[in-house]
Amino acid sequence: MKVADAIVEILKREGIEVICGYPVNHVLEHAAMGDIRPIIVRQERHGLHMADAMSRLSSGKTIGVFAMQLGPGTENAYGGIAQAYSESVPILVLPMGYERRVAHVDPNYNATRSMRDITKSAEPITSAAEIPNIFRRAFSKLRNGRGGPVLVEIPNDMWQDEVPEPLNYRPVLSTRYGPDPIAVRDAVDLLLAAKRPILYAGQGVHYAQAWPQLKQLAELLAIPVSTSLEGKSAFPETHPLSVGAGGAAISKTLRHFLDSSDLIFGIGCSFTETAFGVQMPLDKTVIHATLDPDHVNKDIEAKVALVGDAALTLDAVLAELEARKVSPRDHTDIAAEIAKVQAEWLAEWMPKLTSDSKPLSPYRVLWDLQHTVDIENTIITHDAGSPRDQLSPFWKSVKPLTYIGWGKTTQLGYGLGLAMGAKLMHPDKLCINVWGDAAIGFTGMDFETAVRERLPILSILLNNFSMAMELPIMKVSTEKYRSTDISGDYAAFARALGGYGERVTDPAEIIPAIKRGIEQTQKGVPVLLEFITTQEIARSRYHRMLTGEKK
Repeated sequence: MKVADAIVEILKREGIEVICGYPVNHVLEHAAMGDIRPIIVRQERHGLHMADAMSRLSSGKTIGVFAMQLGPGTENAYGGIAQAYSESVPILVLPMGYERRVAHVDPNYNATRSMRDITKSAEPITSAAEIPNIFRRAFSKLRNGRGGPVLVEIPNDMWQDEVPEPLNYRPVLSTRYGPDPIAVRDAVDLLLAAKRPILYAGQGVHYAQAWPQLKQLAELLAIPVSTSLEGKSAFPETHPLSVGAGGAAISKTLRHFLDSSDLIFGIGCSFTETAFGVQMPLDKTVIHATLDPDHVNKDIEAKVALVGDAALTLDAVLAELEARKVSPRDHTDIAAEIAKVQAEWLAEWMPKLTSDSKPLSPYRVLWDLQHTVDIENTIITHDAGSPRDQLSPFWKSVKPLTYIGWGKTTQLGYGLGLAMGAKLMHPDKLCINVWGDAAIGFTGMDFETAVRERLPILSILLNNFSMAMELPIMKVSTEKYRSTDISGDYAAFARALGGYGERVTDPAEIIPAIKRGIEQTQKGVPVLLEFITTQEIARSRYHRMLTGEKK
């Protein structure tokens, strides 16, 4: 059995049905011969973004795989791998490598050396006979512990090498671990003593599929629930105890309940300090439940640490509460407070959310979008910058894994690949990405990949003709040299690539255009709706004033 055939057989045994990639990497052709569907992208990082979504939307049960050529192909992939690393997403990365005799000779790009800092592990194949052991180590890291990319480099002089048969490989074990029982008791003591606790759920709840336990704990103790961007949709945001998700833009409701709390119980989160995440108040008692012990006390001081799988952790907390015969608390007062603060905040924002202005308010576009689609059967993601901040505070997710939130390295153009990967995983759902005229410049050509690969996504483009730059930041560049003033016709671009494209300038046409776009996706056609919008920057001082976000 040749090297490529052995790798493909291992992938099949691990349940891989799709591999994303950019040629030439011989694994792609052998995968096709072995009935694994190859998705060939226009640029490397876009394929990694697709693989990323596949891992996220299966809670890590299906591992996204990406393969690329040696040298420049591997170099181009760096950003996508770094993004997955920052977001703790398990992806198997299979770059080709230079022949072993020159693999460590400058200036050849050595992936195992150069990508070690953005992967859980990076290992070259040095012997065909070792392939089962190498992939056993790789998949064990992918299926256990905190997520992250794992890289296996395939030297270009090994394709004709023979792997011993029969192939000695079985699918790897996937294990979970739970928190210290003493810490669980300490955490429950703090929860029961707190007068204004709040739950803060991260993406660890998604990977552990701990949604029922989170809801049960919140309802039992009548605790408000918030989420990180990555954790958004872990708790139904129409629930009376939901105070929403936070990122760089944050609702006044979430800010109010975080700042007035006396205890924050973070579940399945890292509490990583980032400009694109919730700014945590530093004067609170914190219970930190996380899968990775390295995250404890990294950015926020914890009174109690619960290290382990989010589902096992919540099971242990609930069991301790049951052992103490804790009765369900009345949530009437706290739900009323949530509703009051939320209503006041929305009332302040309604002029923007329902604005009839021309150019269009981006908030109006996204408000109408939310009230036109079938939320339960929609998976949506934002892009970096303004679209993320204009969408995340207002969009109310009601089912798990229907919102792909992200933030740390914030690559422009990331959302398109996520939506396409979502469509691969859930062909029956409407999959949407929301981006701006800056983001489309990075990955827009991969709209053609959606057409070619028959992935009928709905792409919502907010075009303000200036790459979302705030004029005060680049005043001279913009006004004197017009360096950010661009004027593309992206609806025509989508049509030229074989999809459906429509440009919308009238507020009365927003909903009809969305409905037409949905109809086209149901016919199997990828859609790009271009909305001509104003330069409203969600992170502006005005936005902070309305949301109550701290500077």
